[in-house]
Amino acid sequence: MADNKPMRLWGGRFEGGPADALTRLSVSVQFDWRLAPYDLLASRAHARVLHRAGLLTDDELQRMLAALDDLDRACRTGEFRPTVADEDVHTALERGLLERLGSLGGKLRAGRSRNDQVATDLRLYLRDHVRTIVSRLVELETALISQAEENAEVAAPGMTHLQHAQPVSFGHQLLAHVHPLSRDVDRLRDWDRRAAVSPLGSGALAGSSLPLDPAAVAAELGFDAPAPNSMDAVADRDFAAEFLFCAALIGVHISRLGEEIVLWASQEFRWIEVDDAYSTGSSIMPQKKNPDVAELARGKSGRLIGSLMSLLTTLKGLPLTYNRDLQEDKEPVFDAVDTLLLVLPAVSGMVSTMRVNRAKLEASAPDGFALATDLAELLVRRGVAFRDAHEAVGHLVVWCQVNDKDLGDLTDDELAKVSPHFAPSEGPGGTPGVRDVLNVHGALAARSAFGGTAPDRVRDQIVSLREIVDGQAAWASES
Repeated sequence: MADNKPMRLWGGRFEGGPADALTRLSVSVQFDWRLAPYDLLASRAHARVLHRAGLLTDDELQRMLAALDDLDRACRTGEFRPTVADEDVHTALERGLLERLGSLGGKLRAGRSRNDQVATDLRLYLRDHVRTIVSRLVELETALISQAEENAEVAAPGMTHLQHAQPVSFGHQLLAHVHPLSRDVDRLRDWDRRAAVSPLGSGALAGSSLPLDPAAVAAELGFDAPAPNSMDAVADRDFAAEFLFCAALIGVHISRLGEEIVLWASQEFRWIEVDDAYSTGSSIMPQKKNPDVAELARGKSGRLIGSLMSLLTTLKGLPLTYNRDLQEDKEPVFDAVDTLLLVLPAVSGMVSTMRVNRAKLEASAPDGFALATDLAELLVRRGVAFRDAHEAVGHLVVWCQVNDKDLGDLTDDELAKVSPHFAPSEGPGGTPGVRDVLNVHGALAARSAFGGTAPDRVRDQIVSLREIVDGQAAWASES
């Protein structure tokens, strides 16, 4: 260190230094520095294992742990930072340890390699941050559930192909965005179970001849077990790719929610108003109020999908075991984590503060002959084959379009003229059956089967989802 040459963890075999172009290409400390807390955590566990193996004395262990604690503090305060000469986070931290301990700091490298270090660090980083991501997903789920609870009785146009189809509870539609988010949390929790395997102790690829204890290291770091195959341990990036898949699917789900909010806030829909705090204006048109959070959430999904594609492409042709290509695993993962933690709070805030235009929703719910299916199902209850009922109601809709009328405007004579199936039933009140189904709230209440849009079923969903989300929040808060 006295000659001020850059420290390299691999330089002993080489007489000359690397070309500047190689140095610039190789350096990763500018992005992998965020792994420093996790590398130091793993270093403490490794030091204890070296001590139990008789490779560090009691005094050396205490000095080593004290130096690691001091280095950790210095990293967190910014007192210790990587330099342009540090190739990666591991090089920088070893330099910091040597500055504090001299040659004793070099003993920590025994029995481990950057290959198993970085695989361990990235797993620790992701397992830590996944719980934060789940917490943010819980906030979004909670915001949607609260809005759904307030709008369980509000009728809205349900759509297929973006065309009016059947009336639904607006609360039911909001909850339809909670369920995929809940599945996202389930996937992340399931991912965590598979990611809870420690590569530390695998060395470069073949393990170590030193009497180390990978199981003890795994337990100390919160993993369920050590990796059973050292070659797979250093080569495996399934955990990173699977996390990126989960992140990409979260991106797709918040993008779909964002797209609906963009539509709902438009002048053509006017179903909701986005709060000023989550909107922006136009630099030229003073009247504009743009749903930027929804649009940015929609746009950020492209980054998340791209990160997944990037890593999968990197991994697809690699031979065992470690290859330098794997340096490309960290930036997509870090970007996905950053993107989710940036977008999710903004979407949660937008959803929790948006104002629902209930009058507009209620007025629009029956538009586009949205009660036609209810009328066909009434005929089925009267014994008409659904094929015939479907055709009869189709003819009725065409008649209404030609005569510029809605279903609810038709007289008994007009109904009977289109099809005898719509003839008035016996008794007072004309055709009470037909009149009953041409009622939006009656149509909602009729769909009371499990999973249906009836307000009672929506409230059942809310109770069930709140219990699920509470469990998710409890998992996220576990250390």
